[in-house]
Amino acid sequence: MFPPAEGEPPSKGAEPPAEAWTNWAANQRWFPQAVARPVTVEDVVSVVRTASDQQRRAKVVGSGHSFTGAAVTDGVTIHLGGHSRVLDVDPESGLVKAQAGITLGRLSRALAGAGLALANMGDVDVQSLAGALSTGTHGTGAAAGSLASQVVGMELVTADGELRSCSSDDDPELFEAARVGLGALGVVTSVTLRAVPAFSLRAQETIEPLDQVLGRLDGHVAGNDHFEFFWVPHTNLARTKRNNRCDDPPRGGGGARRFVDRVLLENVAFGALCRLDRRWPQLTPRLAPAMATGGRRDVVDRSYRIFVSPRRVHFVEMEYAVPRHRAVEAVTRVRDLIEREHLRVAFPVEVRFAPAEDVWLSTSQGRDSAYIAVHQYWGMPYERYFELVEEVMVDLGGRPHWGKVHTRTAGDLASLYPHWARWQHQRARADPHGMWANGYLDRVLGPPGTL
Repeated sequence: MFPPAEGEPPSKGAEPPAEAWTNWAANQRWFPQAVARPVTVEDVVSVVRTASDQQRRAKVVGSGHSFTGAAVTDGVTIHLGGHSRVLDVDPESGLVKAQAGITLGRLSRALAGAGLALANMGDVDVQSLAGALSTGTHGTGAAAGSLASQVVGMELVTADGELRSCSSDDDPELFEAARVGLGALGVVTSVTLRAVPAFSLRAQETIEPLDQVLGRLDGHVAGNDHFEFFWVPHTNLARTKRNNRCDDPPRGGGGARRFVDRVLLENVAFGALCRLDRRWPQLTPRLAPAMATGGRRDVVDRSYRIFVSPRRVHFVEMEYAVPRHRAVEAVTRVRDLIEREHLRVAFPVEVRFAPAEDVWLSTSQGRDSAYIAVHQYWGMPYERYFELVEEVMVDLGGRPHWGKVHTRTAGDLASLYPHWARWQHQRARADPHGMWANGYLDRVLGPPGTL
């Protein structure tokens, strides 16, 4: 069964905490004993040493876009919103060093000013750099790796209050573990990435029959720089998105048009439909065709504006990475179970693609992958739907996204990651007494020191 939110309030009789925290989806809520907002590296070191001396657990929180309890703590919540500057940019090499609390949106705008860009992004940019990195954030594209694959160096403060630097040449084992570290190794203070020259993307979106998309899927993925689609349950409709590099000047994505497409249609109108579904779920199959909002879209703009979209409709999400060659089977089985079990699903199913990479805990580690993401609107029941989809994904050898809802345990996951034992060795080295542990990490990684 899917667990309730971690971090329940203190028992009766205890003094209430000064501040309660929730994530973006409001499915996690916690009551830390203290909140720290360090600005400098020295501040971070001081916060960590104080927590260690007081034998308190601590967790870093970013923008709250993880659906799991990764940031939950009953100890010290460390918020890095003030630790968010770009420290160095070298346009010639593309190397960029930024503090860990910077959002991906702010980083992208700073890079654009230097004629650079991230090679690939997910579909939201409000995440903090360290938070997105730590949970394995990815975008889509047959040859477009995750955010972790763009990282060449990191600095973090471990549980003993020591500031450590790591890269492929300097403490390479810690570096490989920290690129997707789940917040279990320490407080990431800075990240060095290799950016690419700024580029434009032509975004083409259209509604197509799902059967047609699945029948030509290999060609769609291979024939575009970044391809994804959203299937609308209870229909045979899918919204396809093709993003390809081009040299054309910006067009079609001006303020008014973007407002209509990205705010009015994808958020206001879609949110209204979701509220109708929540109030009268029996109408879901009839309303489903309207979920494929909008018609054709053909826009050229800077890459970071094309990759991301505003997300104002709140939801809960589960996502699994399955072997790329099983993508069609995965989508077909999800479609069949929704109809067979008479589920009422208001949100489209998102399908993206990623190449194999060598990051130890990347969900695409060692294999080309397809990502199948299922969502449910905030306040609607999702547990049975997610449980049934998870059974399919597990059967297909799927790996759950570290920052999205799932029920897997360390015992389930260890065999899916060839470098699991090496990663655990670095965790034991960086956090021998479990300062960064919490309920979620104990479940998915095991207690500190567990191999």
